[in-house]
Amino acid sequence: MRYLSLNDKNHMAGFKEAVVRGIAPDKGLYFPERIEPLPSSFFDQIENRSKDEIAFQAIQQFVGEDISNNALQNIIAATLDFEFPLVTIEEGIATLELFHGPTMAFKDVGARFMANCLGHFSETSDEEVTVLVATSGDTGGAVANGFLGVEGAKVVILYPSGKVSDIQERQLTTLGQNITAMEVSGTFDDCQRMVKDAFLDVDITKKRKLTSANSINVARWLPQMFYYLFAYRDSKKREMDIVFSVPSGNFGNICAGMVAHRLGMPVKHFVAATNVNDVVPNYMKSAEYSPKPSIATISNAMDVGDPSNFIRIQNLFENSFEKLQRYLSSFSFTDEETKAAMFDVYGKTGYMMDPHGAVGYLGLKKYMENNPGISGIFLETAHPIKFLDVVKETLDVSLDIPPQIQRVIDKEKIAIPIKKYAELKSFLMD
Repeated sequence: MRYLSLNDKNHMAGFKEAVVRGIAPDKGLYFPERIEPLPSSFFDQIENRSKDEIAFQAIQQFVGEDISNNALQNIIAATLDFEFPLVTIEEGIATLELFHGPTMAFKDVGARFMANCLGHFSETSDEEVTVLVATSGDTGGAVANGFLGVEGAKVVILYPSGKVSDIQERQLTTLGQNITAMEVSGTFDDCQRMVKDAFLDVDITKKRKLTSANSINVARWLPQMFYYLFAYRDSKKREMDIVFSVPSGNFGNICAGMVAHRLGMPVKHFVAATNVNDVVPNYMKSAEYSPKPSIATISNAMDVGDPSNFIRIQNLFENSFEKLQRYLSSFSFTDEETKAAMFDVYGKTGYMMDPHGAVGYLGLKKYMENNPGISGIFLETAHPIKFLDVVKETLDVSLDIPPQIQRVIDKEKIAIPIKKYAELKSFLMD
């Protein structure tokens, strides 16, 4: 498998180079040169396959010869050692729970897969890689946990001060070892801008090999297709239609689902559900893409004003707005609507959604208004405990602290406060 840069399709790289670089030398995102559909028999018999078998068949073509089949199987086994339950909420609506991993967020899958890949590559190289990542919430904790102690990798995580939950902050600031957290005075967009500036800074790149663990990295992005395939397997047993509603911020998650569709997974439609950061919902109405500064919300992991991965989605549909419209709808919701959905679903069913899952639920319900008679799945991307203040305020309930959170809740926060890019550069150059 070769990967091309979406800035210049003449620039090509193998899987290993694309993972280690993170972003192409021309600063374009890497994208697979081709996507070969899986045989129809794979989907016809998918209910008889294990998680590891499904994941191996799905990802093998994207890894190519850079990782042996045996090593790839080991990486998948280390990545997917927890469950992905499909839970019925009400008639015609189920949720795919993605919070049963070590940091209780969907990003555990991509972060662990990427960390294991880099760990595998480091076995044959003495060169150290600095993993530089911006987070609006769950990415930081998942990356910190996935890369903790990985040989040949140092991790620097930038997060916006006061704009992540207390538990999210503890998950990325308390681990130590090869993990450094930097608390940025600003928004997620400021953090992401600093990361991009570092990749463009020749002074830094001459001295350090940088890679990104945001969903722009193919090893973070592509494995997210696994759980869509797991959901299809489980929904096939229930004879459900497939409409996926995905809480969307940087749009890597829903893009991975669309890759699963390109592999041949039967799916009727995708819904990109956002909070008031509504760049893509506006685009789907007007066909004009207009980034804008992000706005802080209670679903903070989606507070993104210029989603990096949307260019990949456009490329999947050959940059045709008409083709994209057939498979994607997008709706935005306010914090008040999100809280009302959390309250309503909990009151009627006893199911507790986190703010991001609630946005996904609202997106699915909105789509169903004009498409009666269908059924669908929304993604519950994080455990409600990670947004304890919002859940307590909205539902007036107490939550038990799961073991994954208990391990970090009393640890001391260690983070380097920064305000300007120059401070990040100085740290990286030191």
